[in-house]
Amino acid sequence: MKASRRKFLTSISMLAAASAMPINQFNFGSKEKLKIALVGTGIRGITFWGKRLVDEYSDILEFVGLCDINPGRLAYGLAYTGAACDTYTDFEKMIRDKQPNLVIVTTKDSNHHQFIIKALEMDCDVLTEKPLTTDEDKCEAILKAEKKSGRNLIVGFNYRWSPYNTKIKELLTNNSIGKLTSVDFHWYLNTYHGASYFRRWHGQMESSGSLWVHKATHHFDLLNWWINSEPSEVFALGDLEFYGKNSSIRGKNCRNCTHKNTCEFYWDINKNTFLKNLYADQEKYDDYIRDNCLFREEINIYDKMSAQVKYANNVQLNYSLTTYSPFEGWRVAFNGTEGRIEAFMDIPYYKNMDISQAEMHTAEMDQSSEDAKEYEPIILHKLWKDFETIEVEMERGGHGGGDQRLQDKMFRTTTIPDPYGRTAGSRDGAMSVLIGIAARKSIESGQAIKISNISSLSPKTSRS
Repeated sequence: MKASRRKFLTSISMLAAASAMPINQFNFGSKEKLKIALVGTGIRGITFWGKRLVDEYSDILEFVGLCDINPGRLAYGLAYTGAACDTYTDFEKMIRDKQPNLVIVTTKDSNHHQFIIKALEMDCDVLTEKPLTTDEDKCEAILKAEKKSGRNLIVGFNYRWSPYNTKIKELLTNNSIGKLTSVDFHWYLNTYHGASYFRRWHGQMESSGSLWVHKATHHFDLLNWWINSEPSEVFALGDLEFYGKNSSIRGKNCRNCTHKNTCEFYWDINKNTFLKNLYADQEKYDDYIRDNCLFREEINIYDKMSAQVKYANNVQLNYSLTTYSPFEGWRVAFNGTEGRIEAFMDIPYYKNMDISQAEMHTAEMDQSSEDAKEYEPIILHKLWKDFETIEVEMERGGHGGGDQRLQDKMFRTTTIPDPYGRTAGSRDGAMSVLIGIAARKSIESGQAIKISNISSLSPKTSRS
């Protein structure tokens, strides 16, 4: 085994374990770069895990293969990323031919397990986009495959790396409000971003596992990390009463809809050159429609959701997700024995917003812009004392600055200790999706669901 390969394996093992102390230097020689293969050339694959790696880290890594079932999207993805590599529609052939050090999985959620497990079996380390997977059986299979293979799996949770979210973690770690007892967390998707999920494969349970899994896994991972414990029991409510069957008008898709002059949700994909090239122009290969009707009958996920989660350390969480809010933003409050922390983002009546609701998600996902620094408040309130406002410097793009920091930690600054334990391994990925899976099962059964009844993992009182 060559030296750079050995150093990579040691470093990625450290990352997966979220170790605070470096074991070996994450350093690649000029003669041998880290070899990366990517499967799934949709938006996230070719932007954040594709073009950005090519643009920012080509001195230490190289793409040796891109894979997708759609040859048109694959060809466009290759050109967009600027990678100089071969393309494949056969995943196993790509791995055999190229023998990558790291496989990045950015396919449809319900297919993550296939590529994760096969890559591990073929002696590759794996990085997967969230969510880890969509149900408890696939989750169990992934965990077993990682253990059997001796390879390592990392989940790309970027929200932990936002300076704003890290500041919340710092305050909690420093016991600023004493012992944590309960948390209230509410996320609001507006009628641009929220609607986008229901246009795509995400609107069908068999593909996304519902937004309990696809979207809320971001939130549950943040909460697990902030609370520094693991979930033990979940009770949830949810329903579909805005999108899907809940309209008297519907069409094949927005482009071909007879209601496009009157429907407030009409969206023309052909006005977005990137999405037209990546999706609309490639429909002829796999019939994947990116601008499906929001009110098609086959939508079967929930559009309103709430849950109560009990943690192994006895912290209680109240959570909700709304998918048709007038505004995009979130609020969280932490209650402790000595005070309360309140944090919030993009609540329009709390500040003068300089960006429209239509542009919110695009700005958050933007990997290219150099944002002007912004300051966002966190409210710290001690018992028997007046509150304190803590201003946190951050940026809007790249998921609040988290994207760049996550990738830098993976590829540039691995040897620098992280006191906040922000790198997520397979257990973190599992514990986040298991909350969503338990929530689904709770809605279906009307009963609270214990995590230990749907997983071989026993919830830990403390993540430390």
